[in-house]
Amino acid sequence: MAPLASIDAERARLLLKALADPLRLQVIESLALGERCVCELTTELGLGQSRLSFHLKVLKDAGLLLDRQAGRWIYYRLQPQAIKGLAAWLNQLSDACGAQANPCN
Repeated sequence: MAPLASIDAERARLLLKALADPLRLQVIESLALGERCVCELTTELGLGQSRLSFHLKVLKDAGLLLDRQAGRWIYYRLQPQAIKGLAAWLNQLSDACGAQANPCN
């Protein structure tokens, strides 16, 4: 298996900012089960379409979602490479945080 491609700190900041909202996290958790239609998400999350559309746009603009249109409906799914990149960046932080400081003079 090829190693995960990590992202830089600026990209991580953008992804984390998009994920910081509780409603957007609910959307991410819902889409973790697979591709979903907007109509399903509005019902499941109890959100109006305009409010949900705003949050979907933020997540899509951050690169966390992919979408496709079929007729009058739009279907969303997670962008696994964005999530894997963020996970790799967090793993790098985790791996480095145990290093001890150099002794002071």
